[in-house]
This record gives sequence, structure tokens and C-alpha cells, in this order.
Amino acid sequence: MDAEFSPVLKRLLLLSVLLGGLLVLSGLFGVSMGSSGRRLLEALAILTGRGDTESVAATIIWQIRLPRVALAAMVGATLALGGLVFQALLRNPLAEPYILGISGGSAVGAIAGMLLGFSYFPGIALSAFCGSMIVLAVVLFLASGISSPGRDSLLLGGVMMNAFCGALIMFLISMTQSAQAHQILFWLMGDLSTVSVNRLPVLLLAAPCFLVIFLLAHPMNLLLMGRESAAAMGIRVKTVSLALLVTTSFMVSVVVCQSGLVGFVGLVIPHVFRLLLGPDHRLLVPACVLGGGAYLILCDLMARILPSQGEMPVGIITAMVGAPLFVFLLWRARR
Repeated sequence: MDAEFSPVLKRLLLLSVLLGGLLVLSGLFGVSMGSSGRRLLEALAILTGRGDTESVAATIIWQIRLPRVALAAMVGATLALGGLVFQALLRNPLAEPYILGISGGSAVGAIAGMLLGFSYFPGIALSAFCGSMIVLAVVLFLASGISSPGRDSLLLGGVMMNAFCGALIMFLISMTQSAQAHQILFWLMGDLSTVSVNRLPVLLLAAPCFLVIFLLAHPMNLLLMGRESAAAMGIRVKTVSLALLVTTSFMVSVVVCQSGLVGFVGLVIPHVFRLLLGPDHRLLVPACVLGGGAYLILCDLMARILPSQGEMPVGIITAMVGAPLFVFLLWRARR
């Protein structure tokens, strides 16, 4: 077993160093660029304590850009990992939280919590989690159960639930005051600009979920061979599947409360790393966490610097990248 695991461990360490460096570099670009200027060296000096801590630039970096970069990293990591888990469990490369309606269900629950005046944590987070679990249960039921979900029925169920969640969201927005409705609409497009420092610690609840999923990486490898084969090799299929589904839905709900609907991250990142690294989830799990974080930081940076005035929601950038990829994968799957 040691001889088998040693090459995987070496690849894991190398992968962690490379993608960790990419994540740090992306974060540095994220805090140094924006509408107020693009000063990489100045930002680096401020972050290392050698710059003027009382300057306007320091205030912008510590109070605005750094929290936003941290949120983008956590949202990207969570959604990429969520897509990886759903694709492994359902053995469908097109499955991801946004397409399956899990993010939409979380958004419905979060908006309902906002309108009812719940606190961000645990009220809104709990209502978002309940919304995601309800949608997940309906989608799996429509796909003939978790044991043998069909690809077409799964996608159709996800599209249907997405449309239904969209209708519920519009209904809830129509019942709100005009100012609140505008804020919710912008949030729904995937907005990271409203992040506040005091809410960031709540996102750390997703970190234990990363660890749980990594510990279940080997059972996920066996599940790819089929539930019967996995059970024959000693895997408690129902227990592992339930743990992965609940863990993934919870961590997606936590980030959706803060970021809104950011689509297709869970489709793009797992697909890219599966092509580069192969199907081993012991490598794919950390790759999706680190690579997904770096990817969304860069997407959010583009959303900030591309418009000549103001900025656009990051969900627009991720959709422009992910939607064509989804169409291509769907086309290739039908060939």
C-alpha cells in the first residue's frame, strides 16, 4: 500500500505547491488592482507591513479588496468542489450545484430568510441549507432515485427546478420594497462587492467540509466504478453518499448566502483538472479547492477592471466562460 500511495503523495505535494502558489499570486493581483489603481509593489509592501498603514491605499486593500479576495477564494473553492462531488456521485460530468438547481434552492432559502428578518448566521444560512436540500431531494426523485440517476432525467430535473426556483425568487422580490428588490437582484447575479469583514469568519464553516470530502476521496474513486462494485469492496455506499450530499449542500448554502448565484464554476474547474490529472479524487479534491479559488479571484478581477465605469457581477464572467463549455460537453455526450 505504501508503494502505491507514495507516488500519489508526491503528486499531491507537488500539485499543492503549484496551485497554492497560483492561488497566492491570484490573490496578490486581486488586492493590487481595481478602480482606484493598479499598484502591485505598493500592495505587496502594505501587505508585508512595510508600506504606509495609514494611507488611503492601505484602507482600500485591508477593508475592501482583501475581504473580497478572501470571499472569492472561498466561493470558488466551494463551488468547484461541490461540482466535483456531484459529478462523482451521479457519474455525470455535467452535474454541478448551479445546473442541478442546488444553488437556486439555496438562493430561495436565503432570500426567504432575508425577508423574514433572520440573522445572517444561523438564520439565513440554515434557511439556505433547507432550500438546497429540498431541491436536491426533488431532483434526485425526478431522476429515479440516487441509485441509478439517468443523465437526461437528471439534467431535465435540474433545469426544471432552476426555472421553478427562479419563479419563486421573482415572486419573493415582487413582494419586497423597491430598494431591497434592487439589492437582491444584483446579489442574484453573483455579487461579491457587498462583502463585510465581520461575515467572513462564517465562511470558515466550509473548511471542515473540505476535509470531510478529502477523507472520502478514495470512496469517491470506487463509486465511479458503480455502486455495486463499491459495495463489494467494502464501501458503505448509502452512508458515504448521504455524507457527501449533505456536506456539499451545506457548504454551498453557506457561500451562496454571501455571494449570490455564481454559476458554472463547478462545471469548468473539475472538468479542466480531470483532463489534466485524471480521475483520482485524492488529487482532484485539493486541485479543485486551490484552483477553484484562484479561478474565481481572477474572474472577479476581470469583473472589476473590464467595465470602463463601475463593475459587473462576477456571475456574468463565469457564465460567459462556463455556458459554452456546458453546451460543448452536452453536444459531445450525445455523439
